[in-house]
Amino acid sequence: MTQSLHPAAEKGFGAAAALYQQVRPDYPAEISIWLQQQLNLGPQDALLDLGAGTGKFLPYLKPISACITAVEPVPAMLQQLRQAHPDINTVQAFSSQIPVPDHSIRAVFCAQSFHWFADRATLAEIQRILQPHGYLVLIWNQRDINTDWVKALADILLPLEGSTPRYHSGLWQKAFEQQPWFTLHQETAFRQLHRGTVEQVVSKRLLSTSFIAAMPEAQQQALKLQFEQTVFELTGKQAQDEIEFPYTTHVYVFQKTAEK
Repeated sequence: MTQSLHPAAEKGFGAAAALYQQVRPDYPAEISIWLQQQLNLGPQDALLDLGAGTGKFLPYLKPISACITAVEPVPAMLQQLRQAHPDINTVQAFSSQIPVPDHSIRAVFCAQSFHWFADRATLAEIQRILQPHGYLVLIWNQRDINTDWVKALADILLPLEGSTPRYHSGLWQKAFEQQPWFTLHQETAFRQLHRGTVEQVVSKRLLSTSFIAAMPEAQQQALKLQFEQTVFELTGKQAQDEIEFPYTTHVYVFQKTAEK
């Protein structure tokens, strides 16, 4: 079976790659040290960023190792990555056909991406390229809906999702059922705040969401106004006011099981 892009990813990320790079939150600064220590990684270990997007997670891998490959199927996203990180080896490919040798990678990282390709074919390919006892690390920045205005925004987004794969649906976990290659080794979570204007870290950030970026321009602009009005009603902050958007960063570490 030939792997293909979900329509929301193909159209949305193709159209909004530059916006994605500009407005998406970064990751907690301490995540690099945590990964290095927990996975016992060294500067010569081969690491692979799968579904790397515009390269938002690469600054957290660079302090760990000098041997990094970034894999991304969407050309516009890959173009942004190459501009931001010209020193990184890049490959345009799908998760089910990664053009690297067997057992050549120490750890595979999927930051904000695994839900797009959470299937058995992907896991089979990852276990092929991983060294014995290598790691698959899944990372997601998730909006903290315990904050009232963040929950209100999530309620606007939910009916717009349709069939778009999402972390919060939990469907990505089904890929790990009835498979012999990986066991959950460790999981943790970090808290962080994305600081900026309401327009930058709230409304434009939400416009970079795949299924919104795939909408007609007029519909996107109507949603932008709705997002900003919602924030104003609950916080009193206008589009150019500074705000702190709370996130929880979830990290799941799976280890490759011994081959029999």
